[in-house]
Parts: sequence; C-alpha cells; structure tokens
Amino acid sequence: MRILVTGGAGYLGSVLVPALLARGHQVTVLDNLMYGQASLLNVCHLKRFEFLKGDVRDTSLLNRLAPRFDVFMPLAAIVGAPACDRDPIAAVAVNYDAVAALNRSRAPSQPVLFPTTNSGYGIGAREVPCTEETPLRPISLYGRTKVDAERLLLDAGNVITFRLATVFGTSPRMRLDLLVNDFTYRAVTDRFIVLFEEHFRRNYLHVQDVARVFLFGLEHFDTMKNEPYNVGLSEANLSKRELCDVIKQHVQELAIFSSDVGRDPDQRDYTVSNIKIERAGWRPATSLHEGIEELLKGYRMLGPGKHTNA
Repeated sequence: MRILVTGGAGYLGSVLVPALLARGHQVTVLDNLMYGQASLLNVCHLKRFEFLKGDVRDTSLLNRLAPRFDVFMPLAAIVGAPACDRDPIAAVAVNYDAVAALNRSRAPSQPVLFPTTNSGYGIGAREVPCTEETPLRPISLYGRTKVDAERLLLDAGNVITFRLATVFGTSPRMRLDLLVNDFTYRAVTDRFIVLFEEHFRRNYLHVQDVARVFLFGLEHFDTMKNEPYNVGLSEANLSKRELCDVIKQHVQELAIFSSDVGRDPDQRDYTVSNIKIERAGWRPATSLHEGIEELLKGYRMLGPGKHTNA
C-alpha cells in the first residue's frame, strides 16, 4: 500500500515508519522536523521510502498529495498539555485544523488510522474502567483537540482511531517528557523522584506496540473500521506510586518522596479497559518491566540534545 504518515519523524513515527517499510509498504513521510531530528536516516536507502519536509497546516500541499495514497496515518501533532499550552494557536491548527483539512482532501474510499489519547477520559472513576463507551471529558487543550479530531474522523467514516495509553520506550526521536521515560531517567540520573498526585492512575503502552497495533489495524481494517479502540497494557493500570515501585525493582537505589505541591495539567486519574482491542485479536507484546530494562540500556548511550516536547 501507498501510505502517507504525517509527523512520521516524531517519537511514534520513527518506530512506525520502519515497521511499515519492513512489511513492504510504500511510505511517504511529511514532517516539518520542528525538533531538528534526523530520526529516519536508517530507512533512506529504501526506494519505497520518501521524505517530504513540509507542514500539515499547508492545505494546498495536502490537496496535492492526497490522491497519491491508499491510506493516511496522521501522526503530526503538538503533543502533550505543556506544549499545547505554550502555543495554543499552533495546537489547534495542527491537532484539529490540519486533521480536518486532510479529511476534506481524502476521498471517502481512502482509509485513515488515527492515534488519539486516552487522556480524553479526564478524571475517571477508578473502580470503573473506562471503555470506549465512557463519556470523553478532556481537561487540557491537548486532550480537547485530539478528542475533537477523533470525533470529526469517526463522523466522516472509513477510519480506525486508537486511544493510546501513556507511551514509553526508546525511539530514534527520543522523548524524556513521557511519564515512564521521565521517571526511569530520573531514577538512573538523580536516584530520587518527588511525586505529586501520587495516587493518580494511568495506563501504559510500549512504543513498539503502537507500531504493532497500527499494522494490525491496517491488516484488519474492514472488520475494525469506524470504531475507537483503547490500546494499552491491561496489567499496567498503575498509580504514579505503583509505577515508581516497579522502577525501583530495577534501580534499587531509587528513593521515592511524596509532595503536596504540583498538579497534572491533564488531571488524568483513571483505569482503562482494553478488552475491545483484545477481543479483536490484538495484545501488546512488551511488558512494563521489559520497557524499563530497555530504557536503562538506552540511557547509557543517550547524549545531549532536545529529548522532550515540553
């Protein structure tokens, strides 16, 4: 298939694009390289790979590109509440307006696989896991733009949306501002973590499993289309404190302190049910423990640079 991946040089795309190419697809990446990354150099030798430096806010460019492709994977986004709050105009333009423009550019027969966030559930009830039927109540601008974009695409049809848990793991475009990545980095560099809202719960997912679920959705599109799917590790609905306790099993010197000062801008506090995607036949392959071991290995070679969206 001929696939357009917008934002394909980002944290998720730098893992997904090589996976798509390994399956024999023709992949074009559209990315403005806003973080100065060169995360796809390892696939430039492949004739089935094309890179276009450009901006998803360029609607005329999207209109010209759209007829060339069989499938769209719009990954381009201003990701995370802090980044969106820093530039709310760009957040709306990239996270919602550009998705709407791509949706207008595509023919009804052209499928979309879209990543959104389970932070759209906002503050949930811990004793009742959030399913795809749970009302979406995003608190941050980031959550609202992603929820609005998901709604627009589902209304248009011929789409699968993945409500991703908090992602972790190494990527050629590394990010340290994701919770597991951040806490593990602090554990090995500072040997201590100060927790606020330590009982707030989230679900977690390895970045390689993000690539795997996109491949699964592509291969089972007709039976899965026009539905949202929660995607995460069902055994990893953990509070921040529980997450630190898991990391401490790998970094025994880690000291964990509690603080009453601090606030999560997304106010994410919920458990998530991933039963729907599991019943469709997909399960994550990488555990939280395996991901932490991978991060510890990667941090031994991580040099200076911008490894954050914040």
